[in-house]
Formats: sequence, structure tokens, C-alpha cells
Amino acid sequence: MSGAIEARLKSLGIVLPPVPTPVANYVPFVITGSLVFLSGQGPRKAEGGMHSGKVGGGVTVDEAYQHARIVGIQLLSALRDAVGDLDRVTRIVKLLGMVNGVPDFKQHPKVINGCSDLLVEVFEAKGKHARSAVGMGSLPDDITVEIEAIVEFK
Repeated sequence: MSGAIEARLKSLGIVLPPVPTPVANYVPFVITGSLVFLSGQGPRKAEGGMHSGKVGGGVTVDEAYQHARIVGIQLLSALRDAVGDLDRVTRIVKLLGMVNGVPDFKQHPKVINGCSDLLVEVFEAKGKHARSAVGMGSLPDDITVEIEAIVEFK
């Protein structure tokens, strides 16, 4: 795995973590045709556990942006497992970003930019994608963000 994308990850100081074992009855990804559907992931802490709390309450927008970036790195790991080589990616098609915000929180796009900005850093023009950034009343285990993705590959 020594392609251009792996080299870019290295230059950015990004090390992809192992893909976590699903916590329920699903798989980390499904491939159909030339599309990979990546299951939603939450922000894992390096020391174990998850980042949790309500954005706009005990969690700031900047902290949640970093959590979304962490999820983006985790999604890249699952994507590499799915396609074997990240240079096979032809387009990040779509993200669905879910934010566990307080009821009056309105900055969902700023939070999910943590993942979107990462994908553009890594894949450049191929990383530009369609996206939804929405608020949720809650997320599993009170995680701050959950993001899923659809990716095209060759």
C-alpha cells in the first residue's frame, strides 16, 4: 500500500487505525457495483472509548469538528479495507453527518466540515462530495457525531 494516497496520508501525519468490530448486527461496509457504502462510525478516542456529549452544551463546535475529523480517518480505514488500495477511489460521492446537538444548535455544517475538510485534503478534487449535515436528539452511547459515506472506486 505505497500509492499516492498512502503517501499523502503519511505527509499529513495520518495513521489509519484498525477498523472497529461492529457493535450491532451490521458490517463495516457493503460493495455494490463500483460503490462502497461505509457504515456510520462515531469518534473513537486513541486510549479507548468514544467522544461523547451534546454539541453546543458541554462540547464546543471546535471539539466536535475534531471529532468529525477522527471519524473521517476511521472511514478511510474502512474504505481501505473495502477496496484494498485508496488509489482506487475515483470519488467521494456523499456523506451523511449526524450531530448530537442541544435542541437549539444550528452549526451542524461547521461540525461535519471536520470530515469533509479531511477528505478534500486527502483526495483533493476527488474528495469533494455531496453531503447532509443534520442534528439528532441523541446518538448511540451519547457520541458527539456519527458519519457514513458512499464512495465510488475502480
